[in-house]
Amino acid sequence: MSVPVIAGLGTAQPPSALQDELWEGFFSRHFSGTTRSLAQRIFANSGVTRRQASVNPLLEDVSDWPTERRMRRYQVEALPLGKEAVGRALTAAGLDAGDIGLFIVCSCTGYATPGLDILLARDLGMAADTQRMFIGHMGCYAALPGLGAASDFVSARGRPALLLCAELTSLHIQPSSARVDTQQIVSHALFSDAAVAAVVVPGGRGYAVREVTAVTDTSTADHMTWDVTDAGFRMGLSPKVPQVLSRHVRGLVDDLLARHGVTSSEVDGWAVHPGGPRILNVVERELALPPQGLAASRATLDDHGNCSSPTVLLILDRLGRSTPAARRVVMLAFGPGLTLYAALLDRQD
Repeated sequence: MSVPVIAGLGTAQPPSALQDELWEGFFSRHFSGTTRSLAQRIFANSGVTRRQASVNPLLEDVSDWPTERRMRRYQVEALPLGKEAVGRALTAAGLDAGDIGLFIVCSCTGYATPGLDILLARDLGMAADTQRMFIGHMGCYAALPGLGAASDFVSARGRPALLLCAELTSLHIQPSSARVDTQQIVSHALFSDAAVAAVVVPGGRGYAVREVTAVTDTSTADHMTWDVTDAGFRMGLSPKVPQVLSRHVRGLVDDLLARHGVTSSEVDGWAVHPGGPRILNVVERELALPPQGLAASRATLDDHGNCSSPTVLLILDRLGRSTPAARRVVMLAFGPGLTLYAALLDRQD
């Protein structure tokens, strides 16, 4: 079977705004009463300096929009963003859209039928026999099962696959409320918009995907939720999430590395989903990483916020462009379940 290799990455982001501007210009008024001072502290300690928004609350307040209106706007904004990311990934891989055998789209922030997979396949000129897969509501870890499915297809069929992760979290700002809701404050302080595409091919230069693996602790299924409401999608995020990760992340990573005869000291790139500063601190501690081990993850959080599913691919792109580029990479992402996903990559020249 062919070794699946990530031959091209393409990123696309809407315009950005500084975190301080977002606080002063919108969220300081969105939160009221005793909630405001708590929210200000959470925003200040989020680890985010700037983030991107297709629908910038400084320009347009969607917090009172019904879900139908948000979904219609999702189609308007997500299509060009996804097209830009895919175009860049195909160019980086030296392929045309017609070469793609499987097209996978991950998104949990908007739904429509026909969806992004069909509309982009049409607009980009993919072949009529291109297979498609849509992964929804997996949240922040969706890129890794998507990468696993793309890699399995490439290995089995010997044809290129394309993965697109596109999220517009800015569409889901919730209505203002005087009630203290720490979970909503945290989500409003962290989340951002982005699209990242990855082209996976049989062999060649790039990051070879050695394995994708996961563990799910279903006893904590209520710790992270993403509910469809009449006012958009609502995040539920328990403060116990870091504690659950601390129980599972070391075993997941150790077992993954052991199966490939690798030790953590031989990993020079860690792409860890920055669900927030506490998440990164827990992973750093449990894996006994060096001080700079999560520098790329923290820098991505600082520059882009938490973009949900595209975020680990943004970090991988940063690691690949660093000097020198990371040679062996472990990707980690977390989401509803609670689920931990991991992937082992190594660079082929």
